[in-house]
Amino acid sequence: MTQAEMAYKENLEGSQERDQLILNELPQVHYIARRVYERLPQHVPFEDLVHAGVIGLIEAIRSYDAKKSVPLRAYAKFRIRGAIVDSLRELDWGSRPLRRKGRRIEDAITTLSAKLGRQPEAEEIAAEIGISVEKLYETALKLDGLILIGQEVRPAYDRSETQDLIESAPSRDENPFDLCLRTEIKDKLAKAIETLSQKEQMVISLYYKDELTMKEIAAVLNLGESRVSQIHALALPKIRAALQEMSFDEANA
Repeated sequence: MTQAEMAYKENLEGSQERDQLILNELPQVHYIARRVYERLPQHVPFEDLVHAGVIGLIEAIRSYDAKKSVPLRAYAKFRIRGAIVDSLRELDWGSRPLRRKGRRIEDAITTLSAKLGRQPEAEEIAAEIGISVEKLYETALKLDGLILIGQEVRPAYDRSETQDLIESAPSRDENPFDLCLRTEIKDKLAKAIETLSQKEQMVISLYYKDELTMKEIAAVLNLGESRVSQIHALALPKIRAALQEMSFDEANA
């Protein structure tokens, strides 16, 4: 066999191996796309999310370094979700009025939390804003699609940088400072989640830790899927309000 023929054979075998890896991870693309899709407005096509996720998967397999301590599946998951979220950022389908409503909800939660000494109920938030509970949930569900990276918070020392609390792929090469930062942020997130009701904490845990879909969570908690989506949508601004309050207290300590 000539050198050219050997090179062609190795390239062909490499291509076949990559194709098989892609096929093996395709179910993960669909699962991640489904979890993102159920938090978006109906006009966003599910197929577009899958397409973006497949591109992320291909890039993950192409750039994966087996010498790192991160398993391929975890690395692919990180890149798939990142590609899907990036594709949504490019759409920028969130209107300014909707974003303003989101700030009003978070401001109301912050005000009521300080006044009541606990996280407010949906009825209390709606009354503070001057809207119905149904309208509050409707707005929260629309906002939920805008905050797919809602688990990101800014470190107290640097307001320009965000850290993703859910999707991370640590490696043995990570320096001690990064490890401390990761621990600090997750500790804050845990404290913020503890301010939620037991049912809200359960939904957040099942969705982010156990990575269930809304439909699967509904079956576990014996609730309607729409109710689970409502609980999740309103829990996120409560978490962000709690995190912002922690950062404010640190800055003024």
